[in-house]
Amino acid sequence: QVRLVESGGGSVQAGGALRLSCVDVSGYAYSRYCMGWFRQAPGKEREAVATIYTVDDSTYYADSVKGRFTISLDNAKNTVYLQMNSLKSEDTAMYYCAAAGCDWLLRYSYEYRYWGQGTQVTVSS
Repeated sequence: QVRLVESGGGSVQAGGALRLSCVDVSGYAYSRYCMGWFRQAPGKEREAVATIYTVDDSTYYADSVKGRFTISLDNAKNTVYLQMNSLKSEDTAMYYCAAAGCDWLLRYSYEYRYWGQGTQVTVSS
């Protein structure tokens, strides 16, 4: 059973940076899998921020974060990162890590089977 644990959230001023980490503490080894970061602000639906396909490192980014956020993998550590630069107040949300076995890049929340508990990111202007 995959178990994901996020860390790295916090409060930062607009223009600042944070790096989120998500580790699969179960150590379960998929042959092919996708990992992603999603976020949900109060009163809004959960949305994809960035996802990655571990076979070819292909990525998806939401338009709102392109050029500011970077998703990356450390396969040896079963860890996925989200580097967030030039943060804006509208980036404030609970950020969730997700994982799924997959044969191509997945970008929608309903496609992901395993979820972490979330880590809060608050950006003040």
